[in-house]
Amino acid sequence: MTELLTDAQIAEALEHLPEWHRDGDNIVRVVEFPGFPQGIQAVMRIAEIAENENHHPDIDIRFNKVTFSLSTHFKGGITSNDTSLAQEIDSVVEQFG
Repeated sequence: MTELLTDAQIAEALEHLPEWHRDGDNIVRVVEFPGFPQGIQAVMRIAEIAENENHHPDIDIRFNKVTFSLSTHFKGGITSNDTSLAQEIDSVVEQFG
């Protein structure tokens, strides 16, 4: 079962996720895409991944700027599910960014 990460584990994970930062019980990344279509395409691909993993990010779309926020809500904080999905989001962003 997925357990909450300690502050030290979160800090270590974020060393490998340089575009992400901690905001309370979430890790967050803001991406500025070249245009609206690229942002939507990336969000659609990330939605497919999230659905397959049954782990869904909070997503805020503002024209070409998309904010991804990850937390394992039923655990009340950040778990390895979040850091793993963050890596997958980074891979998708590279394709569309």
